[in-house]
Amino acid sequence: MLEKLPQSPVHAAPRYDWDELVQEDRVHRLIYADPAIFAQEMTHIFGAVWVYLAHESQIPNNNDFITGKLGLRPLIITRDNDGKIRALYNRCTHRGTTLCRWEKGNSKSFQCPYHGWSYLNTGKLRGVPWPDGYAVDFRDKKFNLAQVPRVESYRGFIFGTLNMEAPSLSDYLGPIKKPIDDWLNRNPGGKVVVCEANRLKFKGNWKLAYDNSADGYHVIYSHRSLIETENRFNDGQEKGMSYYKNSPDKLEMYVAYTGNGHHYKDKRPNLEKRAGGLWAIESLHPGMEHYAEKLRAKLGAKAEAALDLAGSEPMNINVFPNLSLLGNHIQVIEPVSFEETNAVWYGTKIEDADGTLGEDVVNDINALRMRTQEGFPNLGEVDDITNFEQIQRGLACLEDEWIYMNRGMGMPERFRTDADGVIYGPATDEVFMREYIKEWKRLMMAEPNLAVQREP
Repeated sequence: MLEKLPQSPVHAAPRYDWDELVQEDRVHRLIYADPAIFAQEMTHIFGAVWVYLAHESQIPNNNDFITGKLGLRPLIITRDNDGKIRALYNRCTHRGTTLCRWEKGNSKSFQCPYHGWSYLNTGKLRGVPWPDGYAVDFRDKKFNLAQVPRVESYRGFIFGTLNMEAPSLSDYLGPIKKPIDDWLNRNPGGKVVVCEANRLKFKGNWKLAYDNSADGYHVIYSHRSLIETENRFNDGQEKGMSYYKNSPDKLEMYVAYTGNGHHYKDKRPNLEKRAGGLWAIESLHPGMEHYAEKLRAKLGAKAEAALDLAGSEPMNINVFPNLSLLGNHIQVIEPVSFEETNAVWYGTKIEDADGTLGEDVVNDINALRMRTQEGFPNLGEVDDITNFEQIQRGLACLEDEWIYMNRGMGMPERFRTDADGVIYGPATDEVFMREYIKEWKRLMMAEPNLAVQREP
């Protein structure tokens, strides 16, 4: 059932001195600007580690499917007729065209639009038009769809890897599971439902987004106009990310590196520790006061906790290499080329899991959550992707070779390490970047044991 993938010279980068490219305080421009390094990342990173594929709420029923990617590999992520989640290569085994050209749907089978070959959603070949024209046995498993051999979920988040020697998903996630649990557990039933997405694209390397994902140093400069907009009509309570304005180094918020390339920035210590403390800093947007008044009239003292469910949770949780949980949003990084990346921001909604809120209250909270989707993903992310594009342009300065990541370095008093090896530091330091890029280098130097699976 397993088909081992040989190392292909097509994907082999030149024999770089990786220790020269990735140093303690800096990285070389080539890791962002060399297409051969990008090609190797598609096997050594996006083939060798657990990569986020989809959320279970996107395929809740048997035979539901969505299309997605594993690095550059097009996939069909489906829940088959028996309820098993699979990640099929979206590639007909006949002549290689994409098999499914819909973003989502429900189907027990897929028919190739080129020559009509059809496959069950288990990946098994179902039928070939006019098979008498072939002198082959179509029961040979080589004609079945290739699929990702290892697919696992953690609390609804679906991951896949081609690496047969990778640790279990739980072990791979390690301590990053705690902030993921916190992010989920504040919601009824400890879960969310994924909604539609804002889809952005930038002309830059995918690692530029990951470099930025827990960076608290840029906020007051890159997002100045957003912070001013958030506070234009404030009621005396500073809104949004205003806590970055004055000495953010000295605030209780922090960044933590948890291993395997994962890290998070926790801004919750900046909040007032009370029901309604999160909602109090939510930036103003049209109609929010109507919903707030309605919920307060209906729920009384319980309204503030309900409104907090609509607020954007102030955490940046980053699972290497392509998943971020930000506010109420799920961001997915999709590499396209060494100098092009998709940044996809999915909204989330809650459900009345235990029946205590009521349908009207849940609908109002979800309406407010959708308005937060119009906030940072539309107004803040454009600041970031502008930076990413301008960095990529700056990397064309061939003789100016280095990108520095040394904020906080050589200052051990700024950091602590706990018993699990998690490193904590100020939210404005670059310790998370220094640590994750070490893992990136280790993976690029390794020889992963990759395989695909085909149904027998």
